[in-house]
Amino acid sequence: KSIFHRLISSQRLTGSIACYIVVKDINKEEITMVATPSPGQAEVILVGCGCPLRGMGWYHAVQMLGNECPSAKLCHIVEPWFLGPGSSGPGGAEFAEFKNKTEEDHQVGFYKSLADVPPVADGVKRLALISGRTMDNPRLLGESIAAGCTVIYLEKPGAPSVKELEVMKKEAADANVSICMGYNKNVCKYVRKAREFAAANEGSHVTFVSNNTYENTASSLGECFERNAEGMLKNMAIHELALLASFYDVTVDNIESVIVDKDFSSMQTLPGPSGKEFTDFDKVKFTIKTKTGKEVSVQADRCGGDTSYAMVSDAAGNELFRHCMPDEDDKANVSVLEAKYPGAMPYFFSQDPDYITVKERVAKMCVTGEEATDIATIDIAIAALSVGEYLTPLMQKELSNTVASQ
Repeated sequence: KSIFHRLISSQRLTGSIACYIVVKDINKEEITMVATPSPGQAEVILVGCGCPLRGMGWYHAVQMLGNECPSAKLCHIVEPWFLGPGSSGPGGAEFAEFKNKTEEDHQVGFYKSLADVPPVADGVKRLALISGRTMDNPRLLGESIAAGCTVIYLEKPGAPSVKELEVMKKEAADANVSICMGYNKNVCKYVRKAREFAAANEGSHVTFVSNNTYENTASSLGECFERNAEGMLKNMAIHELALLASFYDVTVDNIESVIVDKDFSSMQTLPGPSGKEFTDFDKVKFTIKTKTGKEVSVQADRCGGDTSYAMVSDAAGNELFRHCMPDEDDKANVSVLEAKYPGAMPYFFSQDPDYITVKERVAKMCVTGEEATDIATIDIAIAALSVGEYLTPLMQKELSNTVASQ
């Protein structure tokens, strides 16, 4: 039998009050402090932390633990791999160190499964941030709903297939649960500024450019192809497809034409670490014209570097405007974060403000019910993944024909 006391510590963390519940076991005389949200905060369950410095879930955690998202209180972390079979493997020791420090400093609870998380308290708004493997997301969504979550923050692309996303949409709707997608580029400064410039210059054309920092070698790309086996258009470039669905009315039914830049685009078949071969794009560029008269381009390069940008050109293709991520203002923040988290994935730092914005808007929606402005919905996720599934075989055929003709 336990006695629960709600206490508010006098310690102030970055201007906010740290709250927790003290749980006392009378028989064992042991006391455990469990984090709990303040009024105006959502109680967050992070599902899928991953390895410190590597996992996107881990970076979500450190942002919330640092009080970067005022409406989100991280109270529970569910990590099946590192609290299970992965505990003694690569990354296991690093995760154990993170767990111990987070429990001690922030009173966050750690669990192997969502079923182990304590029931939601009366009056508390619970939010699940699912950042696990894409293939697990359909199951994790159902388990999050069963755990009392009223809002689900789902990392991209949400599910392996459109069919699974549609089933998830219905399951959430039947339970009166909202799904928000972690398409952070929807709120990026460089996207907003390019759209604003294009809107003020009639007849202009926008190209969204996404770059990553893989080495241009068979071993590096082969590892990438195997780890992201759903393919570039359903993984790396899915953010850009979500932009097209959100702001340019791009759906499969509304596509009039797709023009593939065969000179830029490249497709390879490479062995992954397992020895199995994978065929994917290492870079692509294409332009979509819609039946409703809109036109937009996407360029993605796995080996293109650490700067992504949006470019606006005139009808003749001359560049009129470009805004990068990170821009000069962001680079100062990147330097601070590089020093704070040495060895972490570089893209965490360049997109740091946008991750904060998405989490804060979703958490605030969970607490207040107000709309999360510019945050992608499950419908946008379905549209983006549908376009990815449509484009992949089309572009494979185009590039295969190019190789065959050479």
